[in-house]
Amino acid sequence: MTDTRIRLLREEDWDDVVALEERAYAADGLSEGGEALRSRHRASPSTCFVLEHAGGIGGYLLALPYPLFRCPDLSRAESGGGVPASNLHAHDLVIAERARGRGLAHRMLRHLEETGRAAGHRTLSLVAVRGSQVLWTPLGYRARPEIGLPASYGAEAVYMAKPLETAPADPVPSPSRAEVG
Repeated sequence: MTDTRIRLLREEDWDDVVALEERAYAADGLSEGGEALRSRHRASPSTCFVLEHAGGIGGYLLALPYPLFRCPDLSRAESGGGVPASNLHAHDLVIAERARGRGLAHRMLRHLEETGRAAGHRTLSLVAVRGSQVLWTPLGYRARPEIGLPASYGAEAVYMAKPLETAPADPVPSPSRAEVG
């Protein structure tokens, strides 16, 4: 896929990102709007990416450090800078309609995992909306229905998390290595 590249989100990307987000979520009442999206980026610009695909923006991924078992409220912008946390929250991942079905979401998630590992994060979390937990479970995310979520996510949203294991350079894990549960 030489015509596809993941890079950090830049100022000139916002019109495309906001348009993708609106198409993906507005019909379900889950669209946050440009200012809230920008606030997620301001909180952690090093973990927010766009997917360049076929000469345009083919998707984006906004992630930010957030305490485990907590998540941003869709109805509010982030205040201030990022919060130091061992958890990296994958807040929003959208692939453009024209780029779907090519494994690009998985590619972006692998990129996020590599970024999270390099930054020392121990877990990844997300909120599955519109029944999407069935897509996240095979990727190692565990549903945590006991975690209360802001009403802005809707009644069927589920918090999910997974350990961010170290890169597979060490074939036999050391017994002293703590596992995140």
